[in-house]
Amino acid sequence: MTPTAPTQNQTSSPAAPIVVGIDPSLTGTGIASSNGWVDVIGYKRRSKDPGITQLPHPERLTAMRALLDQVLEAIGTPHLAVIELPAVSRSGGGAHERGWFWWQLYNRLTNRDTPIGLLSPNQRALYATGKGTAAKGAVIDAVTRRFPAWTTDGNDNAADAVALMAAGRDWLGHPITDMPKTHRAAIDKAVWPTLTGALR
Repeated sequence: MTPTAPTQNQTSSPAAPIVVGIDPSLTGTGIASSNGWVDVIGYKRRSKDPGITQLPHPERLTAMRALLDQVLEAIGTPHLAVIELPAVSRSGGGAHERGWFWWQLYNRLTNRDTPIGLLSPNQRALYATGKGTAAKGAVIDAVTRRFPAWTTDGNDNAADAVALMAAGRDWLGHPITDMPKTHRAAIDKAVWPTLTGALR
């Protein structure tokens, strides 16, 4: 997905903090900035190539490092990064690699002194839809309706990132749009950094 250009509706004013929402994934990390753009970055392979978790270990590490660098370059240096926590209860291949990727992302952002907020998948769904168990399609629909300036093209990773970004802006006292009390309950349940200075 190509980053979408900022529009005049719902995007940051010059005084508003820059928040980036991040939905980490080896195949499609969703990234959304309060400046008005959305991107999805994942491991690229040709049709006959194995997936990233099937590569020989040296090549796998090289591919994961390259993906991490691409994601961090896109994130830049926002005032706040909001990352979705891993869904540790979910099974599936690549859990080892996904764990490495998540912690490396968290570590590199910490080393940049970027404040980090953390939302679970249920908290992200709750903020977007008012229901913590909402399906991916419901999140996409809610994000498209409430945050039309961020074009997700129906991509669930992109929609999740927009919801995370919007929750971060809301927590900072600069909501993108007014959200119902049921949705904002997710903010109280999330993990937020201790901030100094003028952000809060």
